[in-house]
Amino acid sequence: MVLEPYHTEVHEQMRKIIRAFVKKEIAPFVEHWEETISANKNLYRKMADANLLGLHYPVEIGGQGGDHYTGIVLAEELGRAGCGGLAQKIVIQSNLAVYPIFEFGTSEQHSEYLSPVLKGERVVAYGVTQLHQNSTTNSSYVVAKKVDNDYMLNGMKISIKNYTKADFVLVLATIANNNGDDNVCFLIVDTHLPGVSISNPLSKVGMRSLDVAHLTLENVKVSHKHVININEKFLNRIYMLELLYTAAIANGIAQYTYELTLDYAQTRKAFNKSISNFQIISHLLAEMKTEIDICRELTYAAIFEFNKENTSEKVIFMAKLAATQISHWVADRSLQIYGGHGYMEEYPIARIWRDTRLLRIDGGTDEYIKELIAEQFQLL
Repeated sequence: MVLEPYHTEVHEQMRKIIRAFVKKEIAPFVEHWEETISANKNLYRKMADANLLGLHYPVEIGGQGGDHYTGIVLAEELGRAGCGGLAQKIVIQSNLAVYPIFEFGTSEQHSEYLSPVLKGERVVAYGVTQLHQNSTTNSSYVVAKKVDNDYMLNGMKISIKNYTKADFVLVLATIANNNGDDNVCFLIVDTHLPGVSISNPLSKVGMRSLDVAHLTLENVKVSHKHVININEKFLNRIYMLELLYTAAIANGIAQYTYELTLDYAQTRKAFNKSISNFQIISHLLAEMKTEIDICRELTYAAIFEFNKENTSEKVIFMAKLAATQISHWVADRSLQIYGGHGYMEEYPIARIWRDTRLLRIDGGTDEYIKELIAEQFQLL
């Protein structure tokens, strides 16, 4: 196999390790976790024991010293479990919700929060989304007012992922200054603090193993030691990373769906022959494989630039748009090939069809991402 310049033998070996872990420790339990709405903390501990929770973090804080591409490989292989909810949970735990702590957190925050997460000892939630917000992470309606040497938080975050079992949540907030010069920051909020309340888990069409709830903060006192000061450039960078992980999960799910459907088409008989021998089915499978490979290569090219600190936004936007659209298109066409079986919950295609629909909304709807692409090419 010819490897791309950004795809090394080390990455390929890591992929094999992750794939074996997913096959043994995740895939057999997907149905149970879907029914119970969430996976238990033991999964994170198992991943930590297998050195899979801190792939692109330095060894000295509990990571494995890899690059961001290793995180993309993890997201892809998690997608191949055929369960988008589990993939998102783990990406939040190992990447999105702790990346700001790593980049801008203090050594004390690394020791108290980041390292325990990477060891699977603590669970973190990601508190960014809010009502009436743009799809990006550049604004916040949780307000933090300085009181003596601490901060008082008030506001609400909606659809907080990974929250119902979380020990703490990383909250995007605006620090209100008396001079009117407000700035945005992240705050580490322990979930046991007075004034922190969580709604019942939200009932969703798909991604059922991903626990999602609304977070309300009412006069929550947070120590100044738990503030993470960031800049607008980093907020944009973490948004780009979110889009890349979403694309990678979509690519993994699409590949898994294609493989399932190919096997089904080769074994399903109609008119005394496998349905894969019918031209309409074989051509559809060929189109699936072509589109999946294109989306994967586009995502790899985007993370290659991201690794070099050259955030090529238009490529990332296109990767997210293409991968999430194709993953749902593959799921929809696969369900059609499965026929009535595909519509039954006992077959994984039904779950995949539900899960992939959210990917075209999460992190920015198709329409919003198209606007961003148009702006990049000065089409507006």
